[in-house]
Amino acid sequence: MTDAAWESLSNQAVAACGLVYFLALLAHLVEWSSLRKVPVSVGAASTQSADIPGGIAVTTGPDGDDDSAAIRRTEIFGRLGYLLTCLAVAVQFVGLFSRGMAADPDRVPWGNMYEFTLAGTFVVAFLYVVLYRRFRLAWMAPIVVAFVLTILMVAVIWLYAPVAPLTEALGSYWLVIHVVSAIIATGAFTLGGITSALYLVKARATARDSDGPGRVTGYVARLPKLEVLDRVAYRLHAFGFPVWTFAVLITGPIWAHQAWSSYWNWDPKEVWAFITWVVYAAYLHARTTAGWKGRNAAILALVGVATLWFNFIGINYFSTTSQHSYAGGAPAPISADRLGVGVEANPLG
Repeated sequence: MTDAAWESLSNQAVAACGLVYFLALLAHLVEWSSLRKVPVSVGAASTQSADIPGGIAVTTGPDGDDDSAAIRRTEIFGRLGYLLTCLAVAVQFVGLFSRGMAADPDRVPWGNMYEFTLAGTFVVAFLYVVLYRRFRLAWMAPIVVAFVLTILMVAVIWLYAPVAPLTEALGSYWLVIHVVSAIIATGAFTLGGITSALYLVKARATARDSDGPGRVTGYVARLPKLEVLDRVAYRLHAFGFPVWTFAVLITGPIWAHQAWSSYWNWDPKEVWAFITWVVYAAYLHARTTAGWKGRNAAILALVGVATLWFNFIGINYFSTTSQHSYAGGAPAPISADRLGVGVEANPLG
């Protein structure tokens, strides 16, 4: 295949995965809207509850047969949404792989902000799919899919840049090691941040309920118990932190020394990456030594994910002195050439 054909395939795959993510989101929205017909009691005894695969707890009410039928319907849409998400992740991988093959010479698919964002959203969705059963993450499904779809649309509409060879600074195998580890940690921290945000939402809703936690309704009522959300968030952050440490404090300085003959240059991205490391180090340290759990830990985790994504995208648009400016990429208009069709089109439309 020619480079132009690879680039066209990449754009088509990104458009296709965006469509499949949208269908997955619709399936999960139908799933959760169907659950409104099923009674729920937060903190109900385990003998009263039935679990939809993935960890959504419901309570069998007086209309047992009708409730069971509603539960079966929600199971179907839940499984459909998960399978569609798996398919979207696979198609997105095709888009990433094709993007790298479209360059001359072939290269890793993260030479600019458009490609970084594609890779970042792919890892978020991939980790969600992999950890879905281990951590019973069905309750996270609509949030994760909506987040990935939104960031993917932002990347296509505002961050797109044509395929180009890597700059000299990026022509190192340390690029692969550094960026892969940074993106994996970004995915874990993002999922942890989503979990922490949901913890705060449920804690606030529970505290405001004058009749006690058993009266909380809707999506919030079907979230896991607060201690479960807190534990899942901690495990995700505990996984991501050593990977981020490896990316920021080991491979990053080595790559910087190869590219700029200095291990540390006080570059804005280096500084913000270190700030992110400090925030997450404080988060883990506070949990293990000061016993910080629950609300305080969740707030600190959200501060960390805010610094992470500001460094990931914001620095390229707010800093004029960053040596990482080559990663920003120049936005390009969305045209039919990117899809290989004869009319003006939007890759996600």
